[in-house]
Amino acid sequence: MFDFTLAAHSPDDIAHVIQVSLAPAFILAGLAQMLNVFSARLARIADKVNATARDLNRVNPAEAHHLSQELSYLRRRSFVLDAAVVCVCIGAGLILSSILTLFVGALRDAAAASVLFACFGAGLLFTICGLGAFLTEILMAGRGIRVEVDRQQDQAATVEHS
Repeated sequence: MFDFTLAAHSPDDIAHVIQVSLAPAFILAGLAQMLNVFSARLARIADKVNATARDLNRVNPAEAHHLSQELSYLRRRSFVLDAAVVCVCIGAGLILSSILTLFVGALRDAAAASVLFACFGAGLLFTICGLGAFLTEILMAGRGIRVEVDRQQDQAATVEHS
């Protein structure tokens, strides 16, 4: 599709590769914003779980059943949010991988540009690793919410049977 064979002294070719690789950066900016929204939503779910869990310990059995259903709903929401985060992180990782592939492909015959490409490529690799770490943290937070929901539901069931 693109011919990126670079000569040792071809700054115009290097600039062209960088320009082509910057187009996906706009997609990445949008994905980063989506991840920011997902993080905020997860925090809201966690706050609701905590508030519902506190209320669950103070109510009668009929209200406890209703709050237990609310916790189940919040648990399902956290699973859906986890799926959204995973999809966006995989998408961002693949976009970054494609940019990295573009740079590696352009490096085939370009020894003189290797420092430039190595720096940019390393930046992409670290960004991919950062997305992976973020994904792991979000999944851990979601799991924490579900553990708390399960714990509170177990307490509610114990209260209902007493």
